[in-house]
Amino acid sequence: MKTFEIGVRTKFLKNLYVDATYYTNVYRDFLGYVVSGKAYIECGTPIPVFKNFQVFRYSANTANKVTTHGFSLGLKYYLFRNISLAGNYSYNALRKTVVEDPIIPAYNTPENKFNIGISGWDLKITKSPFLKRSGFSINYKWVEGFRFEGSPQFTGFVPAYGVIDAQINVVVEKIKTTIKIGSSNLFNNKHFEVYGGPQVGRHTYISLSYNF
Repeated sequence: MKTFEIGVRTKFLKNLYVDATYYTNVYRDFLGYVVSGKAYIECGTPIPVFKNFQVFRYSANTANKVTTHGFSLGLKYYLFRNISLAGNYSYNALRKTVVEDPIIPAYNTPENKFNIGISGWDLKITKSPFLKRSGFSINYKWVEGFRFEGSPQFTGFVPAYGVIDAQINVVVEKIKTTIKIGSSNLFNNKHFEVYGGPQVGRHTYISLSYNF
């Protein structure tokens, strides 16, 4: 593989930070798989009959060059010292130089996806000696639908989906402990991330961290 990547990270105005990257990869002997079949024909009937049909899937290297390329753009804007808005977008694509090449690349990466969210930290919401600092984050993630190529049985389309993740945390300074409660896929938007796999639903958690 030969790869080229270029990026920039900078600040605009006073509160806006930008991180942008572009990459391209050129593969030789890219590994994928090929599907073929074998059948026996019975010719003693007026119409030939196929019998004992078998399908084979085997790994193979492409004889031609395969390239992938993409870019990402991340933005973070500080509303205040301890509250920020953030978002990022990424594009990823695979290109075969010879479209007639029978190899199935199984790239399995959505072309477009993005995140956008808001987060805060070191928020002083109370004067209590027990609860002085807290934080939170809310994030929306969207993934474009894509064709998932796993095997002859597990090849199909994964629909687009969007989920919201959220969490809050509180620092209990008296006992040097941080309590965090969060949930990924907060609204239980059941979706597939792999064709043929199980639906993914809500995952809620609570954690306690002690600072020695």
